[in-house]
Amino acid sequence: EQRGRMCDISQAEVVDPVKLCDRLRELWAKRDISELRAEARLGFSGLQEPLSGLLCLLEGCPATTRGKTNSLSQCILAEFVRWRRGHPHVTLKGQPDEQVNSLQLRALKLLSEAQPSIVDLLLDVYQLDCLDRGLLLAHIDKLQASGFYKEALLLSTKLGLQSELDVEKTCVPLILQDKLSLVESYVRGHRHLEEWLVKLLDSWCSPQFTIFELKRQYPQLGFSQHQAERLQSKVLSKQVFRLMQLFSFDSALCPNSVTKRKLDSLKYLMHKTFVEKGMSEESWSDHVQATVAESPELQAQLVGLLVKYRQHKLAAQWSLQYGVPKERLPYRVWEMQQKLPPVVQADSEDDTQSQKAWEPSQSDRDRYYQLPVGRESVHFVHTLEQLELCREVVLQPGSLVGVDMEWRASFGTLTCQRVALIQLATPGQVFLLDLCTADILQHPRTIQTIRALFMDPAILKLGYGMSADLKNLFTTWPDFRDEPLKMEGILDLLHVHKQMQCSCRGRGAQWPRVVEASEGTSEKGLSLLVQQVLGKPLNKMEQLSNWERRPLRNSQLRYAANDAYCLLDVYLTLSQDPACYSLPADLRCMPSSQNTNGKENKKPKEKTKQARCSVGTTENPQPVSSTSLAQAEETPLMAPQQLRVVCDNMLQGLGRYLRSLGVDVLMLENTDDHRVAAELARAEGRVILTCGQPYQTLKSQVGEGRCLALDCSDKARDQAVQVLRHFHVQLTSDDIFSRCQACNGDQYMKLPREEMAHLLKERGFIEESGEEKDEENWEEENNPITPPCPLPSRAPGTPRYSPHCRWAPTSDLDPQSLTFPSGAELQLHTVPPGLVPRVPVFFICTSCGKVFWEGSHFERVVNQFQDVLQLTEGSAASSNHL
Repeated sequence: EQRGRMCDISQAEVVDPVKLCDRLRELWAKRDISELRAEARLGFSGLQEPLSGLLCLLEGCPATTRGKTNSLSQCILAEFVRWRRGHPHVTLKGQPDEQVNSLQLRALKLLSEAQPSIVDLLLDVYQLDCLDRGLLLAHIDKLQASGFYKEALLLSTKLGLQSELDVEKTCVPLILQDKLSLVESYVRGHRHLEEWLVKLLDSWCSPQFTIFELKRQYPQLGFSQHQAERLQSKVLSKQVFRLMQLFSFDSALCPNSVTKRKLDSLKYLMHKTFVEKGMSEESWSDHVQATVAESPELQAQLVGLLVKYRQHKLAAQWSLQYGVPKERLPYRVWEMQQKLPPVVQADSEDDTQSQKAWEPSQSDRDRYYQLPVGRESVHFVHTLEQLELCREVVLQPGSLVGVDMEWRASFGTLTCQRVALIQLATPGQVFLLDLCTADILQHPRTIQTIRALFMDPAILKLGYGMSADLKNLFTTWPDFRDEPLKMEGILDLLHVHKQMQCSCRGRGAQWPRVVEASEGTSEKGLSLLVQQVLGKPLNKMEQLSNWERRPLRNSQLRYAANDAYCLLDVYLTLSQDPACYSLPADLRCMPSSQNTNGKENKKPKEKTKQARCSVGTTENPQPVSSTSLAQAEETPLMAPQQLRVVCDNMLQGLGRYLRSLGVDVLMLENTDDHRVAAELARAEGRVILTCGQPYQTLKSQVGEGRCLALDCSDKARDQAVQVLRHFHVQLTSDDIFSRCQACNGDQYMKLPREEMAHLLKERGFIEESGEEKDEENWEEENNPITPPCPLPSRAPGTPRYSPHCRWAPTSDLDPQSLTFPSGAELQLHTVPPGLVPRVPVFFICTSCGKVFWEGSHFERVVNQFQDVLQLTEGSAASSNHL
């Protein structure tokens, strides 16, 4: 080794590390990288002590390189590693212990200021993992005391110090700084640390937890609004469930998050049943019992929610059934209990009655599509003998089969579900395959039947939105992932429906059975298609049933059979006169019919043509020819309310702009994975707005033309204009603020000035008349905006602004609790009392309770979108809304 070192020195003059550092810094400033590397290699050979000289060079590099992807120190260290490959004698081996310790301590000091990209190189060159553990731990403590939490965690992870450090001191500051991914990498592989992390986040989901405790514990961090939002129980519970799945923990480890999710499910059930009236009483009861289970807290919450929805008698019945303590009952519920007879458990009797009633009621027959076959033609397949009968009928060459699947409702969770029932309808018969029966689910004959059905091109399979069905089918049987299905002979009527919807725009009554949005609660999805083609919609009351509970009710069996059989009737009706619906003569030849496996057909010309006529025209914007422009001019205009989008979490500013213009917008949370957008788009028929790399991934997960890429560098206003023009949205002044920017609700309630003043006084927000006078100039003092433009003369107290939205009657507001049927509470505290005398009418969002009134913000939005705004005669272009 000594001879090799002397040979190096003989080939190059002895180099002063200080002068070499100055030279390298000079070359770095000139960005002469090739010369810098050559100079560094020559300099390394001239150093008497290369390892010590390297540290001198690194110590002399600029210290302001934190966070940069490239730096002088990184370049020097990388070149040293390359140089050392030809000089293997340059190591710590054989050097005195005191010198080795000195070099390691100097290298350790550099790690506190080094970039992550050079940490690994320093650890390897100076073998810091062999350094005394006490010195390493002391250095970690020093980093943490200096506020370098990220650097301390990364270094301790690379050195494997997790078991010797205080996990709370190491990880909690980074969690509070929204760096949970780093903490995950720190605890991964250490079972006790993984459990600690999940339990910690779950404890923050407790109702008793407040952020003020953390602020007192870590005063040096300084919480921003964004960081505080990340600590809300809604966000934290999502992280807890994600980590539970990632680390394979049982849900019993996270009682607070489980309770939070179940409480959210209860709230959804209440809204679905008592507001939308879209769930049967039996289904609602099944889900409530499964959700509440044996939890006293959820039982009490159930009673409270029922009271909020004015279901006092039902609240009294459930409170008696669960024995909710009197001290946790509202007085009115306890009073109602005294009037009820003793609770009789009549579930079995009700079930018997429901099993006997196969035929629907007369009102159901008058209103909804009816199954054209009798009960004897609906086969519930739960034995192998019945499965063989199903195979004989369904797998006949040339047959027509309607396919649908049911699974237990998950109420907002986006994980895949196991299929509980597969419906296969052929002309005259329906087979319901019970996958909750182990003999059917696990038998190879069942898998062979499904595989043979989907792979046979001679059998035409009909479905509607089959991507979700197939995804859950693959979750149920992993065999289909190991040996993928080859899909043949599939027609997804969802694509046919999109083509029909595009063709019917602007044709009005000329198109058969057009369902207008003004007809009240409009149908959607398959129910809308059935209504447009067959004249009556589907009864969807059992859609959210507990499909895993056995025995199934007759109403569930009838619903399941209907969902599959209606596909046959729709297809046969469309095939009889496809030109009437602007469809090709042979529906099976439609390009979209073969796109059920998630892979797009690479036909750019067809893509462009389809994109311009589909509901969600969303290909990446490209220059178009004059012919394309002419075709675009013929595309019918749409109202903002017809456009339904989901914005990626990188486009939240765009989402807020579109909401202010009346577009139906869902926005991802900052912590949501980009794939959530695809789930929402498929489930609700929305268009994805995204930017950057996620576009290619998301485009492959949704239907043709359902994903639009935007430029992140553009301002949100410019992005909004691009979206409006891309979809040919006709924007009028009455569309502005027709949707709540806070919650995306599209229903307001008008509250006159006198009633608002009465409520404020009644609730103590206005104590005396002098208070109003003192705050008379509140708007000018606290909201310095341009005064509103002069308005045309109107009758006193009449509203100057009337957006295109749904209007709720004043009776929807509970005068006692000031809540709406949605459960939202009127936000009286946001109304400045001094403004009441000058505001004739207040607008209240019934979904969140937020209060709006006329101001100058409307004028600013009008000015921003003047180039795409269609002003009509008599529109309130000069009215204002704040």
